[in-house]
Amino acid sequence: MDYKDYYTILGVDRKADKKEIKKAYRKLARKYHPDVNSGDETSKEKFLEINEAHEVLSDPAKRRKYDQFGSQWQHHQQTGARSEDFNWDKRQSASDRNHTYRTFNPEDFEELFGGKATNSDFFESLFGRAAGQQANSSRGAQQFYQQPRSRQGSDLEHSVQLTLKEAFHGVKRMFEWEDGRKVDARIPRGVKTGSRVRLKGQGGPGSGDGQPGDLYLTINILPDERLQRDNNDLRTTVEVDLFTMLLGGKLSVSGIDRTVKLDIPPETRNGRIFRLKGLGMPKVKHPHQFGYLYITVEAVLPKNLTAGEKDLVEQWRNMH
Repeated sequence: MDYKDYYTILGVDRKADKKEIKKAYRKLARKYHPDVNSGDETSKEKFLEINEAHEVLSDPAKRRKYDQFGSQWQHHQQTGARSEDFNWDKRQSASDRNHTYRTFNPEDFEELFGGKATNSDFFESLFGRAAGQQANSSRGAQQFYQQPRSRQGSDLEHSVQLTLKEAFHGVKRMFEWEDGRKVDARIPRGVKTGSRVRLKGQGGPGSGDGQPGDLYLTINILPDERLQRDNNDLRTTVEVDLFTMLLGGKLSVSGIDRTVKLDIPPETRNGRIFRLKGLGMPKVKHPHQFGYLYITVEAVLPKNLTAGEKDLVEQWRNMH
């Protein structure tokens, strides 16, 4: 019998511990599993080697014999050890007599692939039709052979861009997938950049009787020309003529959904900020509650003064 380097087959160092061996085995078993590589005899042979290597290296007693006797370890095992110490399944088909098979129980399958075995096709792919029939006959005692396992569909994400006004009022959007499926989405008021809107059951389809996954809409709010958002508050800057800043008056200011009259007191300093309650953005969880609107006023100096206007300004300066 040709010597097989089990360490090389699993891709681990000879000093690898049990945890490293198990990790390498699980990775390779997923890759070369016959159900994943249907009809590929090379992958099947590789899968059998991987199981053989893991069976030996994961068992301390068998590993010691393998490390001690090398290519003669199997002969030593058969002649110098009790048969129950080496639990190999000797059932082999005519085409597989050069291979040693490991009994693959439900716990092994669940550990490897995150769920229970689906049907006897797995056993037929490894051990031939007789083993598959035997797996079917044990259906009453081992329910994992009965039918494909239901799996929930995968969750999906989709980026959505909204204007500030759309985020203020809320909006409906319709999405169409490549398979023709359409999804109507209601995006609530008050969402902000980074908000995620969950649409239950609108994600990837499930398998078997599994439920579909969810669709998550990730929100991105586009910049607004006039208004800057600060959480649930809005901020804007307006220009005010010098005379209104000095003498006082009323100023029309456009908010996000209405125009308001702002009272400018006499001798208002340049850069003063006014806070208006309830004119900001609605809160997502409390859509009837709103943040503040902050208004910064900037004085605008008159231009192109006439000679008479300059004289008046000069007189005013002399008075001060």
